Amino acid sequence: MEKHSSANVLMVGTGEYTTGYVHGKASASDKKLGVIGLTIFDLRSEHRGSKVNVAKMVGTNGTRFPGIREHFARNIAAVYKDMPIDFVSFPADDVPSDPTAFINALDSMQKGDLVTICTPDDTHYEIAKQAITRGLHVLITKPPVKTLREQLELAELAKQHNVLVTVEYHKRFDPMYSDARERIRGLGDFSYFNSFMSQPKFQLETFKAWAGKSSDISYYLNSHHIDIHAWSQQGRAVPVRVVAMKCNGVATAPPHNLVAGTEDTITLMVQWRTLSSGTVGTAVYTSSWISPKSDTHTQQRFHYMGHRGDVTIDQAHRGYYLTTDDNGMASVNPLYMKYTTDSRGRFAGQFGYGYRSIEATVDAVNAIRSGHSQPADYEDSLPTIQQTSTTTAILEAGRRSLDNNGRAVLVITNAAGEPVDLQFE
Repeated sequence: MEKHSSANVLMVGTGEYTTGYVHGKASASDKKLGVIGLTIFDLRSEHRGSKVNVAKMVGTNGTRFPGIREHFARNIAAVYKDMPIDFVSFPADDVPSDPTAFINALDSMQKGDLVTICTPDDTHYEIAKQAITRGLHVLITKPPVKTLREQLELAELAKQHNVLVTVEYHKRFDPMYSDARERIRGLGDFSYFNSFMSQPKFQLETFKAWAGKSSDISYYLNSHHIDIHAWSQQGRAVPVRVVAMKCNGVATAPPHNLVAGTEDTITLMVQWRTLSSGTVGTAVYTSSWISPKSDTHTQQRFHYMGHRGDVTIDQAHRGYYLTTDDNGMASVNPLYMKYTTDSRGRFAGQFGYGYRSIEATVDAVNAIRSGHSQPADYEDSLPTIQQTSTTTAILEAGRRSLDNNGRAVLVITNAAGEPVDLQFE
C-alpha cells in the first residue's frame, strides 16, 4: 500500500493498554509493552506495508511523555529490529494537566484518519462524538460507552458522517472463541450460559484513578463474555430481563482503599428469549478484580448449552506453561499478544488476537480511504458501534439493577431484535 493512502492514527489515552506504562514503569500485568501503541508502531514499519502513516498520542498529563518515550526506547526499540516508535504528543511535555488536549489533537487530524480511544469509560462518548463529527474513523476500547442511549446516538452520528466506528472486543478475534461462536450457532435454541473472568487484586492499584468512580468491574471484564454470547445469538435471541448482584469488602479496604461502594465482584443474571420459538434461556456473567496472583493474569472461561449440544472453554489454560526462578510457573498466552521476536529480531505478534483486533480496523479504514469499500460493508465482519448495542444494553441494565438493590430491568427491543430502551420491571 502506498504510504500516502495510509491513515494517520491518533491514540487517545496513555495508560496501560496503549503504552504499557503504569506509575512510572512497565506494567506488572500481561500488557507490559502495551497493546495499541505497539501494534500501531508495528503497522507503521515498512516490512508491514506502512499501513499507518503518522502516529500521534494524547493524554491529559504531558509530563508523562518523557517517561513513556524512554519506556518505548528501552522496552520496544531496543528489543525489536526496525520498529519505529516516534509519535507526536499532546499536550506539551511541560503541561501537567489539560483535560481538553484531545480537542487540539483531533483538530490536527485529517478527515478519514483513525482515532483509537482508550480512556476511562465515562469519557468515551464525548471523545468519540468529537472525532466522528470531524469525519474521523474511530476504534473504541470496550465498553464503547456506558449507556444504550449514548451508543445509539454514536451509531446514528457514524451513519450521518459515513465513518467507521468499531469496538475493540478482541475476544472475537481469539481463534477458540470465534470457532466456538460458529459452533454455538449450530446447537439450536439457547438454553444456558455461564461465564467467569477475573484479574488479580494488584490491578486495583493500576485502575485506582477510575475504578469505582467512572466504571466498574462488570463494564471492564463482563463486557467480553457478554459480547461473545450476544454475538453468538445475533439475529436469533434477545435479552429480556436483567438482575445484578455484587460482592464487596476487598477493593475498599486497605491496602487498596478504593472509593466507597466499589464492588469486588459483579454477577449479572439475564433471561434471553429465542425469537423464532419463544423459548427462554438463562445467562450468568461474573467478573472480579480481587483474584489472588496465580499462574495466569486473567482467568477466563465459559460454558454454553443449547438445545442440541454444549461448549466449554477455559481460555486461561491452553496447555502451555513456563517456569522460571524469578516468576515461578505461568500459563502462557501468546495467542493474545506474542512479545517474543522472530529469527530476525523483529516483532512477531501479528497473529495475536489483541493485535488483529486493531489491525482489522486499520485495514478497513485504509480500504475506505482508497475507495474500495464503505463503512457499512463491515457490519457483518467487525464489532461496529451499530452491531454491539446489545452488550451495552445488558451492561447498563446491570448497573441500574445494582444501583437499585437488585431490582429487575427489562430490555426493550424492536421488531429486528435490537435494544431500544431499558425499563424497570
